[in-house]
Amino acid sequence: MNLRPLHDRVLVRRLDEQESMRGSIIIPDSAKEKPHQAEVIAVGSGKLLEDGQHAAIDVKAGDRILFGKYSGADVRIDGEEYLILREDEILGVLA
Repeated sequence: MNLRPLHDRVLVRRLDEQESMRGSIIIPDSAKEKPHQAEVIAVGSGKLLEDGQHAAIDVKAGDRILFGKYSGADVRIDGEEYLILREDEILGVLA
């Protein structure tokens, strides 16, 4: 895959959360919420400032991040699902 996000956008792949069972209740896959954790695949060059410089992005490829529930745009590339987020939609980096 050769995709480079533009400006302050970040390409991420959602990570599956560990499944926990409570009692004997089985939750169907269609009712499960999408996870809010992802791995950064690629980052853009940074936000373009008024003086023509690019502000550096705080995340890099390989970082694990947290993002909001309704953030980003879903895209499908080479049969895999990814998410494109703006840098300000990222809530934090997992250590």
